[in-house]
Amino acid sequence: MMHPPVARSALRAFPLGALLLTASAPAPTAIEGRWDLVVQTPEGPQPSWLEVRHSGTAALVGQFVWTGGSARPISRVTFESGTFRFVIPPQWERDGSDLTVEGHMDGDGIAGTLTRPDGVRLTWTGKRAPTLRRATPPVWAAPVKLFSGHDLSGWHVFGGEGQWKASAGVLQNTKAGGNLATDRTFTDFKLHVEFRYPKGGNSGVYLRGRYEVQVEDSPGPEPVIDGLGAIYGFLTPNQYVALGAGVWHTYDITLAGRTVTVVVNGKTVISLQEIPGITGGALSSDEGAPGPIYLQGDHGPVEYRNIIITPARDR
Repeated sequence: MMHPPVARSALRAFPLGALLLTASAPAPTAIEGRWDLVVQTPEGPQPSWLEVRHSGTAALVGQFVWTGGSARPISRVTFESGTFRFVIPPQWERDGSDLTVEGHMDGDGIAGTLTRPDGVRLTWTGKRAPTLRRATPPVWAAPVKLFSGHDLSGWHVFGGEGQWKASAGVLQNTKAGGNLATDRTFTDFKLHVEFRYPKGGNSGVYLRGRYEVQVEDSPGPEPVIDGLGAIYGFLTPNQYVALGAGVWHTYDITLAGRTVTVVVNGKTVISLQEIPGITGGALSSDEGAPGPIYLQGDHGPVEYRNIIITPARDR
């Protein structure tokens, strides 16, 4: 059947696919977005994180970060009359059961319960994560040496027994133990750090104490989301640049708001990408606050040297 000229003109001006996409675009629900969570555990308050978004025209999906491990995908979030629920399979074999999260809208925030794989039920609260978008580029202050090369002044151990020592310009974690954090906190900065790991080694550099840049004896030859140069569980490097165990590597990292650039051994592997939220092992979920640089020491031996930060001037 022939269409009249006006109808053909309308179809040319508005492609059918565009009309269908526009007509089917769902209105956002109240639960959609990113949320910084605080979970009340027997060990004290612990940070967590949640993102909920649309998939297709109706389904809600997302990702979730527990107090440890990587960001985990949520295949379905049910949401009705202000209440929601989702279930995540165990991340480690030792867990043995699902993790179940139930919640409800609570004013401008959310609140609810979380049932761990061991059956323990915990309460939690959440607030919308800040966008952290910067209106203007940072203006950098003078570089600051965070490690003196001969002692641990300006740093403190947490989360276990201290196994860190300083000698001849090298900061060494001799065996699995506590983590090491700067006494000072920072907002936006450029960070230079050199590191060396043994075969099978695993550590990490946490930016603002919340976002882990992975340090690991990654197998290669392809980059992975939890390997060397990655923002753990969130951002995958664009190339594999590890030099191997027992060799000094360099990180040059720039963080402004959520936007991060990671240069490994002189090669840019992540460029101006947004970090969605906190990674496992974060010290807090208050993403709008400054935080320390911290070095992961709970996995085993690792060495660091030449740790220099260039903070942004106050805005």
